[in-house]
Amino acid sequence: MYFALPKEYRETSVEELKIRALAAKERLGKRAIILTHHYQRLEVVELGDAVGDSYGLSKIAASRSDVDLIFFCGVHFMAEAAYILRKEHQRVYLPNPLAGCPMADMAEMADVFEAWEVLENFGGDQRIMPISYMNSAAGLKAFCGRRGGLICTSSNADAAYRWGFERREKLFFFPDRHLGYNTGIKFGLKDSDMVVWDFSKENGGLSEDQIERAKVILWKGHCHVHTNFKEEHIFQVREQYPGVKVVVHPECPYEVVKHADAVGSTSFIVKYVNSQPPGSILAVGTEINLIHRLAHAHPDMKIFELSGQTCPVCANMYRTTVNDLTYCLENFESMKPITVPDDTKTYALVALERMLEVH
Repeated sequence: MYFALPKEYRETSVEELKIRALAAKERLGKRAIILTHHYQRLEVVELGDAVGDSYGLSKIAASRSDVDLIFFCGVHFMAEAAYILRKEHQRVYLPNPLAGCPMADMAEMADVFEAWEVLENFGGDQRIMPISYMNSAAGLKAFCGRRGGLICTSSNADAAYRWGFERREKLFFFPDRHLGYNTGIKFGLKDSDMVVWDFSKENGGLSEDQIERAKVILWKGHCHVHTNFKEEHIFQVREQYPGVKVVVHPECPYEVVKHADAVGSTSFIVKYVNSQPPGSILAVGTEINLIHRLAHAHPDMKIFELSGQTCPVCANMYRTTVNDLTYCLENFESMKPITVPDDTKTYALVALERMLEVH
């Protein structure tokens, strides 16, 4: 996909663009809503009508039948989900059409179908429940919907596991192995109950016995932001800052999660930080834009990024600028809205509606 912002929007100052964006919002009035993910830049979040994680924003997109236009400041799979959940009269726009997700790209449709062909020899959808993380393409959401499965986010992965195990013996979880593993441990499973399907190897690099014994089959995918964090980072901050609280996202490796004081979704992290008393010291293991915004909102606390030596930026979330949003608000009629083919939408909607029902 090719997308180039016109020169006028590239060269105008951010402050002037903010004024124009607010004027465009005022013109559109109640017709439009701007949804912003927690990982967006501070100046983009400030122009939004709602901020949240992918689960919370999906609920908003599904409930706001009163608006005609949904401007989703996030990445492509989120805007796709908003389109799938939207009402017929609504249009969904992604201000920067190039904002994708490397983790979602780790689960190619062809690879997942190839894996499922193998898993059909072990009972298929009679024994195995497919669960896709929200960070996946619409086609994979439809894959789950067709086979009785559902979508989850980091906010309701625990509930999705419970829902899946109430109905089938095994789970096939993709694309993030770390969220899947950490959720399994939290659910009470042992390391030996979970195996990793390596899509680059024949039969996922697994023996028949490993697949048969496994309770959860995890896709070999990961978030490049959250795998920056290591357990030694926690040891270092505890030594440097006695009394520090460490809160991390469940997309982090288990070695990090097991040493943290608290673990949860982006919305959980926000609530956790907001609940701490003035003077608190907090090391946060997640995307840097959220950490900066939390530090900005709580000048009476010391809030910093856990590793202290890397810059955990989600480059795709960071793609969306005030320049992009202003252009989209002023020129949406000439932009191509986000769409999903009808047959894909039908079954993806089934899986997403299950997600919204499972708590």
